[in-house]
Formats: sequence, structure tokens, C-alpha cells
Amino acid sequence: MLRTGGTTKIKGMTTFEQFLQEHPAYSETSALDAIRASDYSRLDAQDQVYLDYTGGGLHAASQVREHAQMLSDQVLGNPHSVSPSSMEMTRRVEQARAAVLAYFNATGAYTAIFTPNASGALKLVGESYPFAPGARLLMTADNHNSVNGLREFARSKGAQVSYAPLTRPELRIDTPAMDALLAQADPTQSNLMAFPAQSNFSGVKHPLELIAAARAKGWQVLLDAAAFVPTNRLDLSAVSPDFVVLSFYKMFGYPTGVGCLLVRNDALAALRRPWFAGGTVNFATVQGRMHVLSKGEAGFEDGTLNYLSIPAVEIGLRHLQRLGMQTVQTRVHCLTEWLMKRLLALQHGNGRPMVRLYGPATMVMRGATLTFNLYDPNGHLVDYRRVEELAGEAGISLRTGCFCNPGAGEAAEDLTEEDMHAGIAAVGEQINLQRFVQAMQARNGKAAGAMRVSTGLASNFADVQRFLTFLAGFRDQTSMTIGTVSFDIESCRVLRDGG
Repeated sequence: MLRTGGTTKIKGMTTFEQFLQEHPAYSETSALDAIRASDYSRLDAQDQVYLDYTGGGLHAASQVREHAQMLSDQVLGNPHSVSPSSMEMTRRVEQARAAVLAYFNATGAYTAIFTPNASGALKLVGESYPFAPGARLLMTADNHNSVNGLREFARSKGAQVSYAPLTRPELRIDTPAMDALLAQADPTQSNLMAFPAQSNFSGVKHPLELIAAARAKGWQVLLDAAAFVPTNRLDLSAVSPDFVVLSFYKMFGYPTGVGCLLVRNDALAALRRPWFAGGTVNFATVQGRMHVLSKGEAGFEDGTLNYLSIPAVEIGLRHLQRLGMQTVQTRVHCLTEWLMKRLLALQHGNGRPMVRLYGPATMVMRGATLTFNLYDPNGHLVDYRRVEELAGEAGISLRTGCFCNPGAGEAAEDLTEEDMHAGIAAVGEQINLQRFVQAMQARNGKAAGAMRVSTGLASNFADVQRFLTFLAGFRDQTSMTIGTVSFDIESCRVLRDGG
């Protein structure tokens, strides 16, 4: 055997052959290679490696062509009217809505509300949920900031806000702590528990069984499915959260600007909107100072929908169904496990590990997202912004920062409440992520950010192997040899790191 790049290579066997030997199920996903050649050929034509599927999916060329053909062929007007163009547009919007409900096995039990994105869906819940003194909002520490923002609605109405902690180093929900917090609900009050089906930080898949357990103890449940549904099936006839939020661009890349809130019909009746807008009322009067909110989804879809884009949602769902979610899941599982094992095996010449992985080191209950930091031969943290810059020069797209999930990042690096307050005090009112990173490095050498790679439906073995080759180039390099970030942080808006 030969040692190459911190991994063992069987003599006479190519790296790909070794990969197939370890992951024979990958051969069953060859249909995705044909789809990549036809629908995602721009990746190879431009010699690019895309490893940011948790940030956003890639659209298929056929999706865009089909949508463009529809727009070219049809006369489509603003809904909310009975003209021919409006009625045809209304028909297509409702057809897409029905397709969404059918895809998630939610027809009849749930209402689908179109929103600008998952964040817009969360805002609808936050502003409309009947929080009150005595009510509770319980969130996991592992949540996107758009979920964390619910606490401001809860606080403003006098509800109590709690966080369930994570275990280290796997960053899973602390089950005993969660059970204790769930037991504190007053069943006569409105109590909401929110958690992600899959972490956008660590890739951990949190147990969906938590939904039924929470509901049995007097909680309604909000499930953030944005990072989960691109590579997993969510069957709402099998699990029944009260609210589900998602963004379609995460699933299939196109269109952007359309998300969805799926609401159990019995939960929808309890929501109370704090305002009204065009399109949400059956009647409104200035002189009479009153309004009548529309029933169902119409009362929550503010103003004019992104109506020309919504039919593209149905096209995207059909695209996923043609590919087969099980096929996609098998492929990303194989690629992620191969990549993870070899990241953990990377070493400097002195034997020190190059990579620190955040979250599980196995594929048990984890998805296709890997978050980590690089360290030099002396054990010093390598600036992830510099790695991102060099990756860009190599044609590799990845993501760095805190991924709008501060709780998981704080747990990963064991950043305490004392650390957070000290860092905030050190920086002052001009605080941003990069200044906080510098404060933590000066205080205790802890990281406050990382780099993230994620595979998706158009990924292949060549992508992950090229990334591994890129990372191997950092072996035995220090900050002096790697250099510093050359781009302007503020002008590049690096600190606005999305999900």
C-alpha cells in the first residue's frame, strides 16, 4: 500500500476505483452523471467545482428552458382579477400550490402559503403566533438566525424564551435537557418549539420523532426544513409539525425569491395577523376603519405574489422527481463520507492534523454538509477567508463565516456566555463577525467562524477529489507562506454570510 495525502491507497488501484470499492452504491447513481452532462454542463465547461449546495442549489438548464417557454407562449397577468390573463395566471399558481402539497404528502391536512423565502415564512409565523405572558418559545441552539429572530416576537408579547443546548463534539440536541424544557409547558398556553430537520452548520439530522414528543407535551412545532429537503424526502403524512418553512432555490436552484410556509390547517386557525395588505383582505374601508381578512392562504400572501416565478416551482419539483430523491441521497452520502474520512486523515509532516471537523465524524444521522477549520503545523488556525480566496482562484465555490447559525458555531468552539460578552465589550458598537473573530483569537485562541462544503444533486467524484487535492496543498504551510487576505472585507460583503 501507498500513503498519499494522509490516506491509504491500494497499489495498482486508481483513486476512483478505490472510491467505488468503498462505496459500491455510487454506481447505482450513474443517471445523475447523464443529467450533469446535459443539464449542468456549464460546470465542466467553465472548469468549476461547486460545493455550496447548502447555500443554494444549482438550477438545471432544462428548468429554465421549460419556464422560459411557458412565459413566451402564454399571456399572463396579475392574479386577483377575472380577466383571461389573470385567470390563467391564477390557475397556474394554484396548480403549483397543489404540486407542493402533493410533493410533501400534505394534501388536505396542510395549507401552502407562498412567501419570498424561508425567512419570510418564519416572519409570518412569528408576527401571527399568539405569544402571551405565560406562553413559551423553545428553540434549539442549532438554528438559523431567521429562526432565532422569532424570539423578538415572543419577547415583545411577554412569552418566555428558552434554548435547548447541544452536545459536544457531535453538536446534537442534548436530549435530557430538551426533555426537561419540554416538560415546562403550560398546556393551557400557546407554546412553540422550533428546530431544524438538518443543521445548516454541521449537517446533523435532528430526530423528527421530536415532533410527536413535543406535541404530546403541549407544544406546537415549527420545523425548519430548508437544509433538509434538497437531499431528503419529507413526508408530512408520517410526521406532522404544525409549521414547515423552506426555500425552493435550496431544493433545485430556480426560481429564487419563492419560499413556502406549510401550515397544519388546525394551526392556521390560531394565527392572528397584526396587519393587512393588498391581496390579503376580502374587504377594507378607510372611512369605516375596518377590514375583513381573507380566509386560508390568501390572508397571508401579502401584496402581489411573485406570480411569474411560481409556476417554475412545479417544474423544479418534477425535476427532482425525475431524478429520484433516493438516488440523490445515495450519491451525496457516498461523496460526503469519502470526503469526510479523507479530511480527517489529512496531516502535516510532523503528524499534526490539518483539519478540525465540527459535528459527527460518521454518516449516522448526518447530511451532505461538512464544516471545518484548517490548522497549520504549529496548531495555529488558518484564516478561513484566505482559504476561500485561494479556493476561488482554483475555481472552487465554498462558503465561510458563521452561516447565519451562531448557536451551533458557539457550541462547536465552546464559546461561553462570558466569551460572548467579553468579545462584544472589546469591539463595541462597531462589532461585526470579522472583528469578533479577531477578539476571540486575542482572548483565548478560539475560532468564531469556519468553512463549509456541501454536495448536491449535480456533484460527482471529480468535484470532491479536486477539493481534497486543493486542501492537501496547505500541508506544512503556515500563515507566513499562505499569506493574508487580499480582498477588501467590507466591499466584498463577506460578513453577510447567508444560510
